[in-house]
Amino acid sequence: MRVRLGMLALVVLAFGVAAGCGGGDSGTSGGTGGSSQSNISGSISVMGIWSGPEQKAFQKVLDGFTEENPNVSVKYTSAGDELPTVLATAVEGGNPPTVAFVSQPGLIGDFVKKGAVKPIDYAKPDVLENLGQSAVDIGSVDGKLYGVLYKAANKSLVWYNVQAFTDAGVQAPTTWDEYIKNGETIKASGLPAYSIGVDVGWPITDIFENIYLSQAGPENYDKLSKHEIPWTDQTVKDALTTMAQVLSDSDNIVGGTDGALQTDFPTSATNVLTDPAKGAEIMEGDFVPGSVTTDLKPVEGYNVFPFPQVGDTANLIVGGGDIAITFEDNPAVQAFMKYLTTTKAAQIWAEQGGFASLNKGLDPSIYPSEIEKTTAGALAKAEAFRFDMSDLQPASFGATTGQGEWKIFTDFVKNPSDIDGTAQKLEAAAAKAYGG
Repeated sequence: MRVRLGMLALVVLAFGVAAGCGGGDSGTSGGTGGSSQSNISGSISVMGIWSGPEQKAFQKVLDGFTEENPNVSVKYTSAGDELPTVLATAVEGGNPPTVAFVSQPGLIGDFVKKGAVKPIDYAKPDVLENLGQSAVDIGSVDGKLYGVLYKAANKSLVWYNVQAFTDAGVQAPTTWDEYIKNGETIKASGLPAYSIGVDVGWPITDIFENIYLSQAGPENYDKLSKHEIPWTDQTVKDALTTMAQVLSDSDNIVGGTDGALQTDFPTSATNVLTDPAKGAEIMEGDFVPGSVTTDLKPVEGYNVFPFPQVGDTANLIVGGGDIAITFEDNPAVQAFMKYLTTTKAAQIWAEQGGFASLNKGLDPSIYPSEIEKTTAGALAKAEAFRFDMSDLQPASFGATTGQGEWKIFTDFVKNPSDIDGTAQKLEAAAAKAYGG
């Protein structure tokens, strides 16, 4: 989920990590199950953000592993939203967990530089076969695999109020041109089409990233993420121009431009998921319904469609997720990391809801709701999956309130005609963050 939570006081968790593992080959994990080796033994400590219902769901996943590997004990501890700080402190103190689930690929790179995290190239065939090349790329640093993208998030979505679409006589679009045309029709029906909560800036970067991936393509997305091409590149200006088609129509935004600048994300979602609607649709990720309280029923009252295709390639998805990394290497750990790539490990949580996976063997019908069949089911069909660009870049540029992308894209909402100036500001901020 993209909603950024401020760091609170440091909480230091002590993890007793038992490395003692018996001998024996860890075996290989097939698409539907993990390795089942009774001669593998040891202890694994796992750190993640999940608590409450999510922790209970993940515990069932862990139980599935220990059923296959009864001589391995696995203990999970939740660090909540403070995980990056807690984990960094544990690593610095020389007492990390065996396995941690992180949502920032950049954090993995930091641990690699420190020599703290272990490569998992032994799991690369499993990741490639079960999750695809995109998962291999996301979990790799300098050509070596370090992470398994276990739990994914789909941020290439548009949520809409069903009654608003019905009143305007429009259907869910598939292309950007159809999307813009729909917006004009909805406006003519008497309701603003777009609900936008600028918040501190991150929702606007999400819109840009979706447009850029679809219009410029995955290769350019990768280059821009690494600052291998400048933000003054024509592909960036083209994406900003496309984005301006929405932002420049102030009368078609709930509250107008000024209103959007003062609207936080939950309010922008509530504008759509309410009766009567204040706005017809909102461009954001699969976490939208969970961010609001609504009496509308899914599918009947509100629904969702994939982010409209801007370029020539369909099924391109921007997302996020939780990536498993390990600070030890032994047979028990290897078996666990391979297990995470299996359809079984994905299906156990998917059946409970609140989960999405790139696993190609996961039948979308497993998801318990029609909404999840759309939002989560799309991941396994994606032509390419790319991690949220802001999370791939230095935080000073991609994820800091009042500066970098968040500030510049907020200013772009105020003045969407300033394509060249916005591109130049983005490049100057990026060059500073990357040390250029």
